[in-house]
Amino acid sequence: MVQREAVLRLDDQWARVRSGAAHAEPTERERLLDELIGALRTRPDDPGCIALLGLRLADRAALRFAEGDRATALATIEEGLRSSERAAAYSPEFTRWYARGLINHGVWLAWPLSDEDRLPRHPLGRAATEGPSAMERAAGERARDLTRTAVGVWAGLDQKDPVNRRGLAQAKVFLGDRLAELGSTEDAVAWAVDAESDFRELLLAGHGPEESEEAEEALDHIGRQLELRLRFLAFDSLVSLRAERLLPERLLPQAVVAARIQGFEESEIAARLRLGAEQVRTMLEVTAWLAVWRVEVRGPDGMWNVLDHPWHSTTEVRNRTAQDLGAELVRGFMGSADHPGDGGHWRILLWWHEEGDPAGARFRVASGPDAPTGTPS
Repeated sequence: MVQREAVLRLDDQWARVRSGAAHAEPTERERLLDELIGALRTRPDDPGCIALLGLRLADRAALRFAEGDRATALATIEEGLRSSERAAAYSPEFTRWYARGLINHGVWLAWPLSDEDRLPRHPLGRAATEGPSAMERAAGERARDLTRTAVGVWAGLDQKDPVNRRGLAQAKVFLGDRLAELGSTEDAVAWAVDAESDFRELLLAGHGPEESEEAEEALDHIGRQLELRLRFLAFDSLVSLRAERLLPERLLPQAVVAARIQGFEESEIAARLRLGAEQVRTMLEVTAWLAVWRVEVRGPDGMWNVLDHPWHSTTEVRNRTAQDLGAELVRGFMGSADHPGDGGHWRILLWWHEEGDPAGARFRVASGPDAPTGTPS
């Protein structure tokens, strides 16, 4: 068995290399980390060494991810989590390490499912042209479950400690990300709003400039996520969030516009979102939405060709549904010189805010001898 003091000296040496305070070539880094992990494994009854083993296995997993060896990395981090879980019972600090490890593992597992904006990379819906593989989806579900466990671990710690409150708030943000990747957008928004409330309380508590800056950054991130995710919600989901007081007041204009885009009348929007008729009218008059459309015609070679402006363009519109604008595009195209004629194949797709997969289109229609009937989304 390696003496505890020797293990801790090795760990201190690795920590300096890891942080950049000491330089080491890649092979030397690997050798040092392997030696440290081996030394930590010789002390299976030492809670501190068990906890450190979890951290250092996570470091090794990060190196394997960087090399593109995802399978080995995931297996390594699973082993690290088991070690961290064993150590968690011995101190709040080790419990925090375990909770962070759960979240990090969830991030790695779900990596293929999320884009740079932490929105689902694969649209989920009946019109999706492709979706996550069965393996990716299973990994995403495992990531969601791990992150939900992390929320429970943080919640079980003393909430009078701002470190634990901040950890819980951050875990809620990550849970929202994992839920969104699996298509549970309403739940994702609810968790983000919950986390936003927690961070606002931390900001008001004023525990120091560093903590305040961290809370402000988190609030900015959550704000962007909520604005993005709101575009993916059906009106029934918006109504549900409003009823549960999980729809922030600042996002009500966007919610109203979202409902109008989906085709709901002003009176129904006002009634179901518990707003005044004049409020809804004003929101629709002053809040524009960006319509993005693309018209494609299939050539003799069977390939779809995107037409030039004005059939591939954007514009800001107010108080109009996607169906209204889509129908206008159809009429204009059918009367234009670019229309391929009665036997031709063509399709129109219209999105809110940005062009993307057909699954996310607010209006879509296709025409041709073998084309399915087009419907608005």
